[in-house]
Amino acid sequence: MKRLITSESVTEGHPDKICDKISDKILDEALKIDKNSRMAVEATIKDKLIFIYGEANTKANLDYSKIAKEVLKDIGYQEDFEVLIKVSKQSSEINKAVNKNKICAGDQGIMFGYATSETNEYMPLPILLANKLTKKLAEVRKSNSNSFLKPDGKAQVTVEYDNDKIVRVDTIIIACQHTKEVDKETLEKYIIDNVIKKIIPKNFIDEKTKILINTSGSFLIGGPFSDSGTTGRKIVVDTYGGVGKVGGGCFSSKDPSKVDRSAAYYARYVAKNIVAHGYCDKCEIELSYAIGQEQPISINIETFNTNKKSIEEIYEYVKNNFNFSVDNIIKELDLLKPIYYELASYGHFGRTDLNLTWEQIK
Repeated sequence: MKRLITSESVTEGHPDKICDKISDKILDEALKIDKNSRMAVEATIKDKLIFIYGEANTKANLDYSKIAKEVLKDIGYQEDFEVLIKVSKQSSEINKAVNKNKICAGDQGIMFGYATSETNEYMPLPILLANKLTKKLAEVRKSNSNSFLKPDGKAQVTVEYDNDKIVRVDTIIIACQHTKEVDKETLEKYIIDNVIKKIIPKNFIDEKTKILINTSGSFLIGGPFSDSGTTGRKIVVDTYGGVGKVGGGCFSSKDPSKVDRSAAYYARYVAKNIVAHGYCDKCEIELSYAIGQEQPISINIETFNTNKKSIEEIYEYVKNNFNFSVDNIIKELDLLKPIYYELASYGHFGRTDLNLTWEQIK
C-alpha cells in the first residue's frame, strides 16, 4: 500500500526556536557553574520584546538579559531588544521531592522514544531530511556575509512509501525569509542549488517531485516581527516529525531531573538499540513517571508487528541492559554537561553532527 508521510522543521531564526535556544543557553550557562542546577526558565518573544520567566535553583549568577541578546545576535538578529525578567526559585516541595539520596523524577508525565531501520540514523526519513534542510539554510546564510537570506525559515518534506519502504520524495517545501533586493527566480535557483541539491539524495528525486519555494510570494518580514514565539512549541519538530509519538512536555529549558527531557532521551536510546540489534524494524517505547519517584511507573514497548524475535525476548533484553531510574539515566547519558544550546534547533535525535550519548549503540 502506498502512502505519503510529511514532516516539517524550522530554522533557528523562527520565533519559537529563538525561545528554545534562549532557554537552553540559560540552562547551559547554569550547568557550567553548577552541575546540580535545577532549571526551568522559559522565554517568549514578540517584536523587540523578550520575556524571560520560570524557576531556577542554581549557584550560578546569571545575566538573563545578556544571555538572551547574545543568542539573538548569534542567530543573526541585530536589533536592540528589551528584556523583561520574572524568575523565582524552584518550589521547595519539588526540590525536596527530587533531591533525595538519588535523584528522583522532577515531574510526572509520559515520554516516548522511537527508532526505525529505514535510515542509517534510525530516524524517519521525512523529519531527518526536513531538519537537514533547515540546518543547511542557516549554514548557507551564515557562510556568506552578503547573503540575501535572513534568519527565519521552514522546510517540509513529503516522502512516498510503499509497504513501509521508501520509494521517493514527493514534495519539498522551503519558506525562507529574504531581503527585498532578491527576485523570486534568483532565490529559487539559489535554494535549489545550495540547499536542496546538497541535502536530498538524487535517487529520491524524480520528474514528478514537486519543489515549492516561498509559496506566499515574498517573505520579507520574519522572526519575532511577523509572529510571536514561546519555548516548547515545536516538540514534533524536536522529535520524530509526527511519525513517533511525543510526550506531554517539551525539552528546552529543563535540567535533566525533568524526565520530560531525560527520560525521552533514554527512551530513544533504548528504542534505537532494540532496532540496531535486529530485534525489530520499528520500535516505540512509552515511559511514565511520578514526581519524587526514582523508577518509572510503566514501560511499554511497541514494535508495530515488525519484531523478528518475540516481545518477551525484547523485554528481557531491555531488562538486562537498561536501567530507567532517573539517577541512572542522568549518569549513564552524562546529562549534567552544558550540551543543550546546540540541541535547541534541528532536532534532538538522529544527529550525526553532535556526539550524543543517547544516539550510541551498546
